[in-house]
Amino acid sequence: MERIIKKVLSFGELSLRITEVGEDVHLLLTGGDRPHIGCTVLAVPRPSLTGNGENSATSSVLNLTGHKDEVICRYLAEEVAKRKNAVTVCSGGFHVDNITKEQIDQVLEAVKDMAHDCDSKYGPEK
Repeated sequence: MERIIKKVLSFGELSLRITEVGEDVHLLLTGGDRPHIGCTVLAVPRPSLTGNGENSATSSVLNLTGHKDEVICRYLAEEVAKRKNAVTVCSGGFHVDNITKEQIDQVLEAVKDMAHDCDSKYGPEK
C-alpha cells in the first residue's frame, strides 16, 4: 500500500510518500524548488532505554556532504519507527535558495505534522 501526504507552505510544498514494504516502511520526502536525495536514514525500533515501556529507535544516517536534510529525514524515520514499531527508511531532500529562518521553521513544523498524519492516514499502529 502507498499513500501520499502533502503540506502546502507559504513558499512551496512538501510531499511525503509512504510505502509499505512487507512489515517495514519506506518514506520519500521531497519538496522545495529542487527536490533531491540529500539524506537517507534507517531507523530500527527498540524498547526505550529508560525502561518505561515506550518505544524508541536507533538510526543510521547517510548524508550528502553539505546537505541539511538529516534533520527532517531523521525525525520522520525515528517517529514512524517508534509509532509503527517497524523498521523505517526515510530518504529525501528539500531545497529552497536563500531560505529564511522563518521558512525553515515552517518546514520543521510541517514535518512534525506529517509524522502525526502518518498515524491517521497510514492505518492502525502495529
